[in-house]
Amino acid sequence: MFIKRLMFASLIVSPMLVSAATVQCPAFIPASAIQLSDTQAGWVPYVASPLYLHAAAPMSGPPEMKGDLADFKESRSKKEWSYTYALEGTFPQGKWLQCTYGERNQVTLSRRLPDDTQECKFTYRKGAKAGQHDITTLCR
Repeated sequence: MFIKRLMFASLIVSPMLVSAATVQCPAFIPASAIQLSDTQAGWVPYVASPLYLHAAAPMSGPPEMKGDLADFKESRSKKEWSYTYALEGTFPQGKWLQCTYGERNQVTLSRRLPDDTQECKFTYRKGAKAGQHDITTLCR
């Protein structure tokens, strides 16, 4: 009897696991990818280190629309914290993942998510570098 219940439970759970996907932000932007242009005459640009991942969140539309979503559920424990966003409803310009870099989110990388994405959970842990966060993303 127990085995039949276990098999039935696995049939219910497995479709949810199949539809879940991870879309991970790059952990950093290499220093070699950061270029400064149009600097004032006489000044020589130099980039000493990469920019590390600081935050991640879903957005409504591409980055230039600045469609930050404000409705999320927060969960905290001693060593990690997470934000869960429901992505139901209309997103005429699509659902996007925004990854921000630098201690003040100075640089952003964004990527469109599949239109059928219904929820994303972002789990944070402190990273090794100042302002850096290790972020795991699970969207389904």
